[in-house]
Amino acid sequence: MLFLVNVLNFYDRQTLAAILEPLRREFSLNDTQLGGLFTLFTVVFALAGVPLGRLADTRSRRALLAGGIAVWTGLTGLAGAASSYAMLLATRLGVGIGEAVCTPAATSWIGDMVPAARRARAMAGFMTAVPVGVMLASAVGGPVAQAYGWRMALVVAALPGLALVPAVLLLVEPARPRESAGAGEGKLPRVFWWIAGSGAVVNFALYSFSTFLPSFLTRYHGMSVALAGVWSGVGSGVAGVLGAAAAGLWGDRVGNRLWMAACASLVAAVPVFAALGVPAGNAGLAVWLAMAGYGLLQMYYGLVYAAIQDVVGPAMRGRAMSLYFVVTYLGGASWGPLVTGRLSDFLARHSGLAGEAARAAGLHGAMYVVPALAVVLAGVLYVAGRGGQLSNRLPSS
Repeated sequence: MLFLVNVLNFYDRQTLAAILEPLRREFSLNDTQLGGLFTLFTVVFALAGVPLGRLADTRSRRALLAGGIAVWTGLTGLAGAASSYAMLLATRLGVGIGEAVCTPAATSWIGDMVPAARRARAMAGFMTAVPVGVMLASAVGGPVAQAYGWRMALVVAALPGLALVPAVLLLVEPARPRESAGAGEGKLPRVFWWIAGSGAVVNFALYSFSTFLPSFLTRYHGMSVALAGVWSGVGSGVAGVLGAAAAGLWGDRVGNRLWMAACASLVAAVPVFAALGVPAGNAGLAVWLAMAGYGLLQMYYGLVYAAIQDVVGPAMRGRAMSLYFVVTYLGGASWGPLVTGRLSDFLARHSGLAGEAARAAGLHGAMYVVPALAVVLAGVLYVAGRGGQLSNRLPSS
């Protein structure tokens, strides 16, 4: 059930990426404005997560999740009635507040249920929802937007919340460990902050990738909005599930989960870089290569989220995840789409081309930030791993 909640979390979050081109044309937006929709959403998401993470350590996680789902799905559907860029932005900020509940509450819940020796598998299973949600957002959102308009795509994304809210309220929440009482004021270990820094890097890269990949396929390779959505969506889903499964399969067997994530990130840079070098019009090869890199980067979540649960005590898990998100999103994800969009506009202006050709060239050049950051991520995870080498062998909480 927590997996399904997380699927809807990312489905509703990423549907906007699948409909960027129709939005751009209707409201006459540039790539900086499009990226700003994701940046401001992410800022609100990160800041709202701090008090909500504290609540996840002391209040009913079941009630928090049900309330969050109701808020974010309701506002996702309301965005379909937006008549201006400002109204669309306002609904997205509300979605950010609702979605800030999901991961702190759910990962704290899983941390209480699953012993340390099996946490990589559990967290990888939960975080498989990321590529599945992204897949649904693109594979459903793109075709629905092409057939019925972008507004209907947002309404369709909101509908599963009607079933998930009552389903979550029927769950039985696990008891919190006895030793958590009065133990919530300790300091977070130093390795946690290196892990949080890695989150900023990976989410800068992945948010840029997921936000602009459908537009890249449309502009640079000439695909339709619907086909770009299906290809990027299904590709992200399959590659991401395989990457998460690999993290779950191997993550509980290695001595250092963080170093395993570092290796996967370093290798991921190669196919993503190669994908961007594929000539225009050869979309099939570009997608295959890009998704190979995406799958490797998706190994990050199962490995690293398990490491966080291992190095942080039960009484601080919700708060630790919320602080991780502050660093991750304010330091990385919030800037990824905005900086990449701004770089795209800059490169388009200096491309020597005009119109859609300039926009295609600009976005193509800007997407090279993704493989570059995969290399940086590997370095940060290597340093973090030096402080958490045997984290998966700590005693069960």
